[in-house]
Amino acid sequence: WDNADFSRGVGTTFYQEFPTLNTAKPPFIRDVEAKVRRYVKSSYSAAWTLKITWEKAPAYAARTDTRRTITYQAILTTDGFRSYILMLYQEGGMQWDYTRLSATNVLIGYT
Repeated sequence: WDNADFSRGVGTTFYQEFPTLNTAKPPFIRDVEAKVRRYVKSSYSAAWTLKITWEKAPAYAARTDTRRTITYQAILTTDGFRSYILMLYQEGGMQWDYTRLSATNVLIGYT
């Protein structure tokens, strides 16, 4: 994980909340539920979901390079008892030039 830097006016961050308890579920929520069910192999019905998108985010420090950006999402979802996060990256993976990042031990994912 590294810091995105929006100080040069390149890229944006936005979010969308989906309260779905006792309401009709849009296709996006049905897709999230299907992914959770597939990954954890159990039933899952979302009561609330938050989608956060970092679009065309340049790596910190943006003063060095704003041409290589990445678009990724974090989707937080819960049924009120269990909570999950889906990390989604644009096709093609990480576009930041990892040789220019301050950290040298680069890894996409989490432990």
